[in-house]
Amino acid sequence: MPKRVLTGTVVSDKADKTVVVRVDRRVMHPLYKKFITRSRKFAAHDAENTAAIGDTVRIRECRPMSKLKRFELVEKVG
Repeated sequence: MPKRVLTGTVVSDKADKTVVVRVDRRVMHPLYKKFITRSRKFAAHDAENTAAIGDTVRIRECRPMSKLKRFELVEKVG
């Protein structure tokens, strides 16, 4: 089964070897037919502590690293 690859923005890098990434997606409102933004935060493993707050990064699904970490940092996009 393919692993999910998501793109988002780093909102926290306070923990050691962990970043919190906010992934936004645009969905259409069922009644008003306007596009609204939905977001979700994922904890991702960053082994070298390379990502900083505000960076756009790509994360990939992986084995569970801890209670909340199920993603790993693939690359910094921007």
